[in-house]
Amino acid sequence: MNLHRMLLERKAAGKPVTVAIIGAGKFGTMFLSQARNTDGMHIVGVADLNTNRARSQLKLACWPDEQYAAATIDDALKNGATLISDNADSLITHPAVEVIIEATGDPGAGIAFALKAIEHGKHIIMVNVEADAVAGPILARKAKAAGVVYSLAWGDQPALIADHVDWARAAGFKVVSAGKGTRYHPTYHQSTPDTVWDILDKYMKIKDRNSINPKMFNSFVDGTKSGIEMTAVCNATGLHSQAEGLSFPPATRFEHAEICKPKADGGVLERAGVTEVTSSVYRDGTDVPHSLVMGTYVVFESDSAYSEECFREYSMLPDKSGKYSCLYRPIHMIGLELGISVASAALRKEATGAPIMFNSDVVATAKRALKAGEMLDGEGGFCVWGKQTPASASLDQGYLPLGLAHNVKLKADIAEGQRLKWSDVAYDPANIAVKVRREMEAAFARPNTQAA
Repeated sequence: MNLHRMLLERKAAGKPVTVAIIGAGKFGTMFLSQARNTDGMHIVGVADLNTNRARSQLKLACWPDEQYAAATIDDALKNGATLISDNADSLITHPAVEVIIEATGDPGAGIAFALKAIEHGKHIIMVNVEADAVAGPILARKAKAAGVVYSLAWGDQPALIADHVDWARAAGFKVVSAGKGTRYHPTYHQSTPDTVWDILDKYMKIKDRNSINPKMFNSFVDGTKSGIEMTAVCNATGLHSQAEGLSFPPATRFEHAEICKPKADGGVLERAGVTEVTSSVYRDGTDVPHSLVMGTYVVFESDSAYSEECFREYSMLPDKSGKYSCLYRPIHMIGLELGISVASAALRKEATGAPIMFNSDVVATAKRALKAGEMLDGEGGFCVWGKQTPASASLDQGYLPLGLAHNVKLKADIAEGQRLKWSDVAYDPANIAVKVRREMEAAFARPNTQAA
């Protein structure tokens, strides 16, 4: 509970935590809106291929023009200002920058930037959970060997869920399940950037359709983002993917202990110690009241009758048996909370969640019948969605990671619902993301092997 005090000490010493962020999208802009007023933290640079967009985003985040008018990195450091640049490498390699935030959302770019940050002794905050799902365990291992922190992003749901799990275990409870809420229906797996509006218009009042990226939003709708995020949680906590991934049971925020427990005890899980995502939509299409659509949760149990009685006394939302209970957080604030990760990495040398093993993967799965010769278009697109899969099955079957199913040509026909394999596509073995992923597969040929 002392991050703010530590930041104030750095401010008083005239040595604020120096940060560079790559990617000025929604997450990055939310962080920048808070970082401008965070004592003891200096945003040295913002890198984005579209520098005009970066400037407009800073303006949107209420930054005065003069605050991002630095001409060089050294000028930014001298005057407490911020450099806008299209050259991320120049920020990563500058010796005065302590922390790099990778917020591009592109798996290949994220892996490349993380490697460079580690090489140059920078802590890396991986907002890019897509990259983490592809190669996080090996990146975390490389970071540890280099003496720097590789961290999931506080404010995003995986880091918050990992914290729930840590809380439960540190308090002596057995973790039964952990996850988040989302809006889901089985038909959503076939959603495309063209049809996603039929779903979004039901619960989001988007006046200007040009203001959002439908492909990005579709990755949240079609189940992909949930698979990616729960893979990150599994690899950071040691929880497991269920054999068939997520089942998305409908649940109110008060029902998680009843529903997210093993089938043997009346729940929906194949066993204890797994991730699950609950839906805010019933299978008949009606809305679940009091859902956890923006929140996170952990279900836990105790073998003590006394503790179980305390669950009831202290309104801990137990199931009907009293054996299981739940703690939840109703919301997450994404980039507005990201400063917690930055301060924790720089001042405590501690991650807010990081991969410790390779337990789970997210695999490219056909949305429809696909034909040989088609070009895959990756996350949120027209061809595939991401299905959470045990790492052991992914390695044994040679499944294709969702994050690498972009701009690659199919070599074989694929049935709807079929998980794709490396052998089904013509991939480039020299691609940096492919090389790092293959390195990770070799390093974790036996899943559940500790990464750090």
